[in-house]
Amino acid sequence: MKPLKIDREFLTTQLKALLAIPSPTGYTDNIVHYVGGELQKLGIPFELTRRGGIRGDLSGEQKSPDRAITVHLDTIGAMVKNLKENGRLEVAPIGTWSSRFAEGCRVSIFTDQEMRRGTLLPLKASGHTFNEEVDTQPISWDNLECRVDEVSFTKADLYDLGFNVGDFIAIDTSPEFCESGFVNARNLDNKAGVATILATAKAIIDSGVPLKLDCHLIFTIAEEVGSGASSILHGDIAEMVSIDNSTPAPGQNSTELGVTIAMMDSSGPFDYHLNQKLLQICRDHDIPYRRDVFKYYRCDAASAIEAGNDIRTALTCFGLDSSHGYERTHLDSLTALGELLAIYIQSPPTFQRDAKELGPLKGFPTQLTPDD
Repeated sequence: MKPLKIDREFLTTQLKALLAIPSPTGYTDNIVHYVGGELQKLGIPFELTRRGGIRGDLSGEQKSPDRAITVHLDTIGAMVKNLKENGRLEVAPIGTWSSRFAEGCRVSIFTDQEMRRGTLLPLKASGHTFNEEVDTQPISWDNLECRVDEVSFTKADLYDLGFNVGDFIAIDTSPEFCESGFVNARNLDNKAGVATILATAKAIIDSGVPLKLDCHLIFTIAEEVGSGASSILHGDIAEMVSIDNSTPAPGQNSTELGVTIAMMDSSGPFDYHLNQKLLQICRDHDIPYRRDVFKYYRCDAASAIEAGNDIRTALTCFGLDSSHGYERTHLDSLTALGELLAIYIQSPPTFQRDAKELGPLKGFPTQLTPDD
């Protein structure tokens, strides 16, 4: 297995392009077209599911068992829940995120015919009118509305402008790339992961390094609402590594400057042997890493297992402060993650016996015992 250099300029260019494409869950066609185009440029064959999940193929010497690297294209967002008598829009969240971070967001509203602009605001938004009630208003989506940038003061005005219940709302990402390497933006979850996978794939293609087995690059479109990788895998995939964010915070062990390998999230522990393999790659190749456990977290791996796929799963993460809020990551973390993925993709299967869905006890792996 050969360490590969991740092209940070390419990664940064991809991240900027991805952040410019709105993709709340349910409104992902445009980002699917973009990622598909980038895979074509890299010469990576791929197929789409009916709704737009992407499965790219990196060919290896061995066809089965094969592996998958999974990342999601969809982001949090919102939807028009009702048209209000005051000419503003009632909204409901897409995905799980606090209205605390929605307040003040500039947004795009996608009507049936065109895109319009607006701002998410608390119902009591003006201190000159509401005085201290601005500070005491409860934080809740019920206390939020969308002020549209149109001449709209009644529900009839909204209808005339083409607004409807069910219109998708995408929040502006407002990216800032700092000289220190930090990147601040909304929706870095999981567009930073998508950019990292594309940069990793480029490193593998450019190097011409041979792969031990087939690897599928999976881009899902509904992770933020829980269904993620439930319908895009096939029977030959024996192990899957999900790419998502880790959360540096008090009580956590994640890092903003390297890779975080999750040992467990709210859906339970990840595969012991696959995790040990990833940890060993980090140690062998001096990739900065930490281990962490996430209590309030769920990724594509959970949906894959719950859909009935008997596969080994792991979760490797880039650092992301203030997840689902005003997020921040660092290019060092994305680069380290890319380096880990590039080596993992070159590696032999974790267990050759995993080519068979059912097998004998002989050859089944073991874990440490009290006598070891």
